[in-house]
Amino acid sequence: MTTHLSAATLHTIGSPWLWAATIAGVLVLLALDFVVTHKPHEVSMREAVGWTVFYLALPVLFGLGVWWAYGGTPATEFFTGYLLEKSLSVDNLFIFMLLLSAFAVPAALAQRVLLFGIVGALALRGIFIALGAAALASLDWAFLLFGLILLVTALKLLRDAVRGEEQQVDISSMRSVRFMRRLMPVTDDYRGTRMTVREAGRRALTPLALVVTAVMATDLVFAVDSVPAVYGVTGDPYLVFATNAFALLGLRALYFVLQAVLSRLVHLAYGLAVILAFIGLKLVLHWAHEVWSGVPEIPTLASLGVIVVTLGVVTVTSLLATRNGDDEDNTVTGAAL
Repeated sequence: MTTHLSAATLHTIGSPWLWAATIAGVLVLLALDFVVTHKPHEVSMREAVGWTVFYLALPVLFGLGVWWAYGGTPATEFFTGYLLEKSLSVDNLFIFMLLLSAFAVPAALAQRVLLFGIVGALALRGIFIALGAAALASLDWAFLLFGLILLVTALKLLRDAVRGEEQQVDISSMRSVRFMRRLMPVTDDYRGTRMTVREAGRRALTPLALVVTAVMATDLVFAVDSVPAVYGVTGDPYLVFATNAFALLGLRALYFVLQAVLSRLVHLAYGLAVILAFIGLKLVLHWAHEVWSGVPEIPTLASLGVIVVTLGVVTVTSLLATRNGDDEDNTVTGAAL
């Protein structure tokens, strides 16, 4: 049996030249970010807001361009997938915040660490997107598998949120950190943006190398959930890549904008659990529809509505719950390391 998606991917809007142009654009933006962060400095709110507006305007313009060139359906899929990925990326920020704190990263180096994390996330998402497209094109039960992954993830998020478990980062127990320490000695202090230095005649790692490794290791966990989720919105690998790229590119600046209020989003995990469970159900229903045509499917516009409403509700309830400065009694929840 050939699935609906395998046929759809044959008519992807991502022609070779469009793929090439998009990847080139992403590389240019990453290079620009490296230029901006070349000289370590603390990020002001004005700078962070400016870059955040820039990176929010880009996907809007891109989506409008898709609408003009290819019609409303792929444009709606892009905006829905982008909003989904952006909401999941905010959960990434919780973990990045914990890691930066645990490694005592100097404020001037924070944006460089985040940028390396974004590069790692983009590389991993690219690999998972390619694997996901191959699986969905050749395996009849891939929709079911992706749906079950999202449902299990949603249950785990909900369980952790209900338990109110405060997330902590124990550097000494992280496998990636232990591996790097066995590989090379580590200096006691940061040395600017350098990841390795020569001391006592031998090469040594700096703490910056450890935190970058830890951030990239967490990117792997997020990719496992993120890519199946956006495939639940669109079957076009090009749009899947575009939604991930646009959601991740602005993450560095968004971190500094939201840093002061991240701890107040105490209900975000509940919202993400609802969204992931909904997308997981959507994928399972799509698989079932291919087997039994009488099974209904969930349209993309309904997905967009659920995501928008859910994010709006949990944002309002979180701010209300912490409006009196009680956020110190609440716990920061997010994806597990």
